[in-house]
Amino acid sequence: MSTPDAPRSLAEALRASDDAAMVALLRTRPDLLTPVPNDLTQLATRAGTRASVVRALERLDRFAQQVAEALAVAREPATYAELLGLLAGDDGAHGGRADATDPTEATEATEATEATEATDTANVRDALDRALATLRGQALVWGGDDRLRLVRTARELLAPTPQRPSPTGLGPTVAEAMAGMSPGRVQSLVAAAGLAATHDAVSAVGALTALFTDRTRMAALLDEAPAESVEVLSRLVWGPPYGQVTAEPAAHLRWLIDRGLLLPTAPGTVVLPREAALHLRGGRAHRVLEATAPPVEAAREHRPQVVDATAAGQAHMALATVEELLKDWDEGGPAVLRAGGLSVRDLKRTAVALDVPEPQAAFWVELAYAAGLLAADGEADERYAATPAYDTWQELPAAERWAGLAAAWLAATRTAGLVGGRDSKDRTLSALGPGLDRSAAPEVRHRVLTLLTELPEGSAPAPESLLSRLRWERPPGVGASDLRSRLATWTLTEAELLGVTGRGALASHARALLAAGPHQPSHPPVHPGPQGGAGADGGHPGPQAGARAREAEAARLLAPLLPEPLDHVLLQADLTAVAPGPLRRPLADALTVLADVESKGGATVYRFTPGSVRRALDAGQSASDLHAFLAAHSRTPVPQPLAYLIDDVARKHGHLRIGAASAYVRCDDEGVLNEILADKRAQGLRLRRLAPTVLATQADPAALLEGLRSLGFAPSAESAEGDVLITRAHSHRTPPRTPPEPVPDGPPLPDTTLIDAAVRAIRAGDLASTAPRKTATPGTPSTGELPRTTPAETLATMQAAVLTGETLWIGYVNAEGAASQRVIAPVRVEGGFVTAYDHTADEVRTYPLHRVTGVAELADD
Repeated sequence: MSTPDAPRSLAEALRASDDAAMVALLRTRPDLLTPVPNDLTQLATRAGTRASVVRALERLDRFAQQVAEALAVAREPATYAELLGLLAGDDGAHGGRADATDPTEATEATEATEATEATDTANVRDALDRALATLRGQALVWGGDDRLRLVRTARELLAPTPQRPSPTGLGPTVAEAMAGMSPGRVQSLVAAAGLAATHDAVSAVGALTALFTDRTRMAALLDEAPAESVEVLSRLVWGPPYGQVTAEPAAHLRWLIDRGLLLPTAPGTVVLPREAALHLRGGRAHRVLEATAPPVEAAREHRPQVVDATAAGQAHMALATVEELLKDWDEGGPAVLRAGGLSVRDLKRTAVALDVPEPQAAFWVELAYAAGLLAADGEADERYAATPAYDTWQELPAAERWAGLAAAWLAATRTAGLVGGRDSKDRTLSALGPGLDRSAAPEVRHRVLTLLTELPEGSAPAPESLLSRLRWERPPGVGASDLRSRLATWTLTEAELLGVTGRGALASHARALLAAGPHQPSHPPVHPGPQGGAGADGGHPGPQAGARAREAEAARLLAPLLPEPLDHVLLQADLTAVAPGPLRRPLADALTVLADVESKGGATVYRFTPGSVRRALDAGQSASDLHAFLAAHSRTPVPQPLAYLIDDVARKHGHLRIGAASAYVRCDDEGVLNEILADKRAQGLRLRRLAPTVLATQADPAALLEGLRSLGFAPSAESAEGDVLITRAHSHRTPPRTPPEPVPDGPPLPDTTLIDAAVRAIRAGDLASTAPRKTATPGTPSTGELPRTTPAETLATMQAAVLTGETLWIGYVNAEGAASQRVIAPVRVEGGFVTAYDHTADEVRTYPLHRVTGVAELADD
C-alpha cells in the first residue's frame, strides 16, 4: 500500500527503489543505458519516450499486456481493487490483495461454486501480483497499490481513440465522448435517463457517469430497453464500439441515443461509452483473460535411446551434406549476384547435387556460411568458395564438427526460411543474399528448444501448443505478421535436419548447447579463441570459454552415438562399391575420384565407369596403383569386370596425345587418326593432317580433349616437352574470412560490471542534481539552477573548500561541450586545475578550472 510520502512521479519512484531494482530495470531495458543517464530524472524521462515504451510493451507476456491495457482504460490513478475488477470482473472486484471469500457466508448449496470462484479469483490475484511486479520493474507502472499509474506514453499508446481502437475493444468515457456537446443536449440526455436536472454540464456528465457505473440503476435502465436496442448493445459491447446511424435513426436506436447509451462522435457515427460497455461486460476489460501461460503438450512419446540414436543419425547426415556441398564448390562455386547472394538457378543446381528440396539446400548453404566455412572470394569475377577454416574443420572429429555447426545455427540471425520470399521492396530474397537477418531468430530458437526441455525426455511437442505458448509469451502486434511463429516452425524443421532433435524430441547431446543462450552465441571450433579460460574480468571464465566448454560437452555426448569411420568397402560384380558406413577421409577422397556416387544414405553406393576410371588415371594413377588400392580396401575380392574395366581404360589412356598448336593430336597409330578423320561427329573439330601421325585444329586443347572423349577415345594432354600432364582438382579457397556477425535485436545486453557502474553513476548524478544548495544571496530562495560565478569567485570558493574540507556543487563542460553537474570535495587547487574527490564518479579526478561554469556550497543539512 502507498505511504504518506508516496512518489509523485516516476523519477521519485525510481529514487525510492533500491540498487537491485535499478539493475533489473537496466537489464530488461538496455536501451535506457545508451548513453548512461546523468541522473534519475533523465532516466525516468528516457523510460517514458515513445520508442522505448513501445519496445518494452512488445516484450511483455500476454497477461502483463492485458494488465497494462486495463490500466489504460481505468481511471487514473487506479487502485488495486479497481484493476482486479477490470481483469476478473465484478466477482473479483470485491476483496483486496490477500482477502479471500469468507466460507461462513456461503450456504450449503452454493459453497462449492463460491469456492471455485474464489480459487479462480485468487489465481488472477497471484498472476496480477506477478504482472504488476514486472511492470513496476520495467518502469511502466509506478505508485502504490492505492495509486497505480501507467506511464503517460504507455497510456497514450493503449487508451482508445477514434483513430486507434483499444485492444480491449472499449470506447471513450462518457466525459470524453460528451466533450464539446452543447449544455442543452447534455441536459436532455440526463432527463431522458431519468436523472434530475443539474445547474451545469460538468455536473450532468458526472451524474450520467454515476448512473452508468451503478450496477443496480443501470440494470433497471436496461430492463426498460426494447429487445432491438439490447441486440445493438450486444453487437458493440466487445468492440469495436463505434457504429453508423442515419440522420433519422430507427426507434430502437433513438431510444439508446436519447439516454446516452450511444453518444455521437461525428456526423453519422455513434459510440458505446466505456462505462456502459463495462456494465454489459460484467466489469471485465477483456473478453478472454489469459492469466496463465498455455501448457506445451506432448504429441508423441519415444524412448530417449531411440531419440538420441535418431538424432545422431541426422547429425551424421548433416555433416555429410555440408561436406558434399563444400566439396562440390571446392574448385570455385557459383557466381555471386550483383546484388549479392545465390541465383535461383544455382540454388536449384545445388539442390539437385545434394538431392534435397530447394528450401533444405538454402538451409545447408546458409548454415555453412554462418559457421564460416564458405564465403565470397572477393575476386573481380566473384564466386563462392570454401574458406581456409573449412580445411581446419575437416580435420576435427565428427562430433566436434557437429557441435560447431549446431552452435553457429543457434546464434545465427540469418534465416534460411525467408529464401524465396519478398522483401519490403518486393524483391526476391536469395540464399546468401542481403535481407535474411532477423534479430529475433536466436532468441526464438533458444526458447523453442528450452520449452522442449520442459517436456518429459523423449516427448515430441504438439506444434500448435508450442506456437500458442510462444504467442502468449510475446504476443504479435495487431496487424503485424507473426514472425516468431514462423521462426518457431522453421526451428523445429531445422533442428530435426541438424540432429538437434530426433523424431521431434530434444536429444540429450543438444541440451548441453542450450546454456549458451541467445545473447551469448557460441563460436564454431574452427575459430578458436584465446586458450585458457579466464575472461576479461579476471579469473572468471568469459562467454567464449563457456561456449567452448558447452560445445565440448555436446561433442562428448554425441561421439559414442556416431558411427566409426571405416577403412574398407564391399566391391560387387555390377561395377559398384558399397560403403556400409562413413569412410575414413583418405579412403573417401580417393574413392570419390575413382568412382561416382550413385546413392547416399546409411550406406553409400559408388559406381565405376570408364569416365571415373579415366579421371583417376588423369590424376596420375596407373592401372597397377588402382588395382592395389582396391585390393587393399575391399573386404571382397576385386570382381573380374572391374579389373577388366580398369585395364581396358588404361590401355587406351594416353594413346592419343593433345598439345597446343592452337591444338594438335599425335598418335603412333595412323589407323586411329584415320578413324577420327572419317568420323562425321569429329567434323565440328575441323581437324586436318599435318603428318601421318599428327592432326591439328584451331580449337583450344581443352575443347579438343573433351571432343575426342565424347567420341569414345581416351586422349591425354601433354606438355610442350611431350610429357603427360597430370590433372588434379585444384581446391579454390577464399582469403581468411570470419563468420557473419549476428545482427543484435536492439542494444546489446550490458554485462554486470557495466550495469553496476551505471547505477553508481546515476545515483551519484542524482545526488548532485538534488542535493540542497546554499542560495547565492541570503534570504533568496534557491531556484534549483546552478549560479553563474566569475572565475575569481570560483577560484576563491575552491581554495576555501580545500581549507575547510567542504563539499561543493559545480557545473562542468567537458572537451566535447557536454554540460553536467557534479558534487566534489576539493583536495588541491594549483596551476589552473582542481583535484577533488568526485562523488558523481566515485573517484579522485582533476578538472580544469576554466571549464567550471559555476560553483555553490551545499546546504548545511
